[in-house]
Amino acid sequence: MHFFFQTRYEQDIALFRHNGQRFWYAVLALGLVAAPWLLSEYTLSQISFIGIYSIVCLGLMLLAGYTGQVSLGHAGFLAMGAYTEAYLQANGWPFALSLPMAALVAGITGIMIGLPALRVKGMYLSIATLAFGFILEEAVVQAEPITGGNSGLQLGPLIIGGIDFDNQVNFYYLVIGIATICVLGVLNLLRSPTGRAFVAIRDSEVSAQSMGINLSYYKTTAFAISAALTGIAGALYAHKITFITPDQFGFLQSIELLMMIVIGGLGSIQGAIFGAAFWFFAQQLIVIGKDWLPDAIGQQTGLQPTIFGIILIAIVLFEPMGLYGRWLKFRTFLQIFPFYRKGMFKRQKSYMKSERMK
Repeated sequence: MHFFFQTRYEQDIALFRHNGQRFWYAVLALGLVAAPWLLSEYTLSQISFIGIYSIVCLGLMLLAGYTGQVSLGHAGFLAMGAYTEAYLQANGWPFALSLPMAALVAGITGIMIGLPALRVKGMYLSIATLAFGFILEEAVVQAEPITGGNSGLQLGPLIIGGIDFDNQVNFYYLVIGIATICVLGVLNLLRSPTGRAFVAIRDSEVSAQSMGINLSYYKTTAFAISAALTGIAGALYAHKITFITPDQFGFLQSIELLMMIVIGGLGSIQGAIFGAAFWFFAQQLIVIGKDWLPDAIGQQTGLQPTIFGIILIAIVLFEPMGLYGRWLKFRTFLQIFPFYRKGMFKRQKSYMKSERMK
């Protein structure tokens, strides 16, 4: 079992709490670098998708998991990043400029949604963000001269500094590199006063306000940063699939994103990555498992949503902290074995404690 004796403030805000974390994250980094030599192109493609969706989940986790503001329209921010990237690339912008611009446009959109949403909370906030998703989807359809409408937009090849990033291996490294920068950026943000204000608002808005935290400012900031991260993922997503249409950013996409962070574990950076990885690996297992099931079950069109619905219900009922919470309990079990006893881990309360303070 690990014991930490901290003697300086810098130790409390360090990225890595002990040498064990440094070692395993170094192993993970080496594994990601070596993956193209060990895995097939199809597997690399799936890992690229996981990296893109991890950035999306990272943004949604910052908003829902750390600030307590649930969004049902996050696919709209993904669309803003994707269409901005497609439009700017068609007009000759280099990727080094179009990617930050995609984040900026999505971030400004987040501010525009965050400001009106300050007047509502809880279920009403979810409904407001849901309405935004529907409005943006219809706006994309109507803005046909820019977005292509229902016909969609085709992206050209992604070339940076003479390197073709349509190549599967090169694009894999691009996604992993950007995802790593985003993760480190969010980790540093959460160590800052802004990040601590987000958590204070999540735990209790009344207590946060009594400590002098400006709720309006920090909620709007959370929306902006979350949307900007999702915009970055949207730009990468557009280049990954090379053809975008409005129906790819609908209501079901937003629900899937929210399910990913709930399954992965609300309130943890690792949960955002676990949720995205689990979502894609589970999809592959379902596809493989269809061949082993009777045709009456395996050929049903609603099989995948049904399985994910059952998984979500099980997570909510039996493991509210998600996959990352289960991993923490398993790790603790190994650390204290054989002194583990039944009932040591009690069921966690809801992450949004401010609901009790109204």
